[in-house]
Amino acid sequence: MAALIDRSDCASQRRARLALWLARVSLGLLVVAAVACGDIQPADVARPTTEAPTQIVGPGSPDAPANTTPLGAIQLTETFLEISEQAFGDRAVFLTEVPGRGERLAVVNQAGTVVTFRNDPRVDTFDVLLDIEDRVSRSGNEEGLLGLAFDPEFVENGQFYVYYSASGPRRSVLSRFEADADGHADESTEFVLLEIEEPFANHNGGMLAFGRDNMLYVGVGDGGSAGDPRSYGQNPDTLLGTVLRIIPPGRGGESYTSPDTNPFSRLPEGRPEVWAYGFRNPWRFSFDRATGDLWLGDVGQGAREEIDLVVRGGNYGWNRLEGSLCFSPRSGCDTDGVIAPVVEYDHTFGCSVTGGYVYRGEEIEWLRGAYVYGDFCSGRIWAIRVSGGQAYDSALIADTDVSISSFGEDPSGELYVTGFDGGVYRVMDAGG
Repeated sequence: MAALIDRSDCASQRRARLALWLARVSLGLLVVAAVACGDIQPADVARPTTEAPTQIVGPGSPDAPANTTPLGAIQLTETFLEISEQAFGDRAVFLTEVPGRGERLAVVNQAGTVVTFRNDPRVDTFDVLLDIEDRVSRSGNEEGLLGLAFDPEFVENGQFYVYYSASGPRRSVLSRFEADADGHADESTEFVLLEIEEPFANHNGGMLAFGRDNMLYVGVGDGGSAGDPRSYGQNPDTLLGTVLRIIPPGRGGESYTSPDTNPFSRLPEGRPEVWAYGFRNPWRFSFDRATGDLWLGDVGQGAREEIDLVVRGGNYGWNRLEGSLCFSPRSGCDTDGVIAPVVEYDHTFGCSVTGGYVYRGEEIEWLRGAYVYGDFCSGRIWAIRVSGGQAYDSALIADTDVSISSFGEDPSGELYVTGFDGGVYRVMDAGG
C-alpha cells in the first residue's frame, strides 16, 4: 500500500543539494539523529514485516462499528514549491493555520523563523512572522525553534507563543510575542513565561497547543541523554517528561498561572503546572477538533514507539516502561497506575514516532475520524480508529521517503506533512 509523492524538478534539485551537504558532515551530527529521537540510527532500521503497529489500548480490539468505511491509502503531494526552499529552509518542523487571516498557514523552521503564506499551491510570496535566529540555540541536533501556538484571541490581540532552545545556560524557553496588523512580530515584544533547565541537548519536546478550555498545553521532554538517567519521567515534582497545562498571563500580567483543576494543584507533591507525566520525548500532540481528546506521540528508546491518549493526571510509564515493555528494571517492573499506549510499534517499523491528528476534513471521506501518525525514520504513515477506549482498526496508509517531522491542519481540517528536506506536503486520497 505505497503512497505516491508528486515531485517537481525544483524539489528534486533541492533534495540533491541537501543530500550532498549532509554527506559532508558527520553522521553523528545530523543523519544519525532524528529531531525527536537522537539515539537510533535510521540506517539500522529494518523494513517492516507487517503492515500495521500493535493495538494495545483497553481489554481488546472489538469489531469495527457498523457503517465504518475501511481505511484506504493516501498520497503526499508536495506543494508551495515557489517559496518552500527560501521560506522553510531544510528543517520545517511544524505547520498550522493562522487564525482569522483567511486561508493562511504558518510554518516553523528549526533555525528560528516562522513564515506565513496563502494556502494556495501556486503561492509565490510569504511573510516573516518572526525571526529569532539570534536567540535560538542550534548547538544540539534536536535543539531549535520547536513549537508555535496562536492565542485563541489572536485576531484581537495578535499574540502567539513559541518554544525554543537557548544557551548560557542550556534551557528551553516558552515565550509570547505580539504581531502587528501586518502580521509581523517585533523581537522586542517577547514576554518569557517559563524557562526550563535542560541537562542535555536532546529530548526537548516543544509542542504547544491550546485546548478547548483555552488553556495552553506544553510538551516537555525528559531532559535528554539516554535512558532518563536522572529519572525525571516518573517525577512529577519536575517539569521534565511532562505535558503542562497553564493559563497564560493577560497583557501586562507578570506570569502564567496553574489552574486549580490541574491534578497536582492541591497536593503537596507534584508541580501545579503538570497535567500528565511519564513521557520520554512527546514529539507532537494534538486535540481532536470534534471531541477534544488529546493524542500524543512519545518517542521511544531502542525498542518501542507509542501513541497515547492523554488524560488528567495520567502516568504514561517512562522510564519504568518503554511502551508496554519493562525498561527499568528490564523485568518485573512496577506497572501499577500506568496508562497503556493506544498503539505501539517496534523498530521494524521505524525508529522515531511523529504524532499526528484525527482527520476531520472533508476531502477524504474514508479517513474521517481516524487518527493519522507517522515515523520520522521510515517515512511510513498509519491510521487507527478507537471507539469506547478500544482500538478496532489500524492500517498502513502510506509508505513514503519523507523524514516526517510533523503533521499539521489547515482551517478546514485537511492534513499536511512537514519534512526535514524542507518540503511541505498535502495529504490526498491516493484513489481519488
